Amino acid sequence: MNDNHIVSSFDRELEQIQAHIMKMGGLVEEAILDASKSLKNRDEELAEQVRNADKAIDALEELINDECIKLIALRSPAAVDLRVALSVMKISGNLERIGDYAKNMAKRTSVLVHMTPVEGARGALRRMAREVQLMLKDALDAYIQRDVELAHDILARDHDIDQMYNALFREFLTFMMEDPRYITPCMHLHFIAKNTERMGDHVTSIAEQVIYLVTGSMPDDIRPKDDHYKPELHIAD
Repeated sequence: MNDNHIVSSFDRELEQIQAHIMKMGGLVEEAILDASKSLKNRDEELAEQVRNADKAIDALEELINDECIKLIALRSPAAVDLRVALSVMKISGNLERIGDYAKNMAKRTSVLVHMTPVEGARGALRRMAREVQLMLKDALDAYIQRDVELAHDILARDHDIDQMYNALFREFLTFMMEDPRYITPCMHLHFIAKNTERMGDHVTSIAEQVIYLVTGSMPDDIRPKDDHYKPELHIAD
């Protein structure tokens, strides 16, 4: 088998893996939007669909990892190609975690529909989720286009997600202090807000992988997180 044939086979297999990544990313984007929509509309049926759809996301992560391992083992890729394979595995892991957070949002929705509504919170959380979904879309575009400038822009935009989270946390505290009826729903809503903020963190991790993929090094200007509020409002999954 000549070297050209080996290179051609490697490229085809890598393209297939990257197609899986884009499919997985599309499913995760849909999960974010549907989970936030189910929360805003108090739609238990849609929330259930989000929970069930997470199985397909998990299956794709497993498939991508298996194919990357086989690619590395059988093709012995050069340094640049190895970097692509390793980045793909890390990106799929980040996508899987974002999908988990969307699923958790849907779980909370099924509980919150039976509780006292908190005025304005559901709309604010949906806007926050929408921003994360747009960041993810751009991160996937940056990956396909190998666009370092767009990847750096995504890192900067995570600041906005942190600010949204901080504002929501302050609002939840105000509601809980003013009326004890809001304590339990606000705790659930806080959990959703924190999960959405963590989605943003995983999107920035994807953007960092794009930078690493193109430049060969991680960005050296990773800013500190701006979510100053570290409340102990934990509810077990």
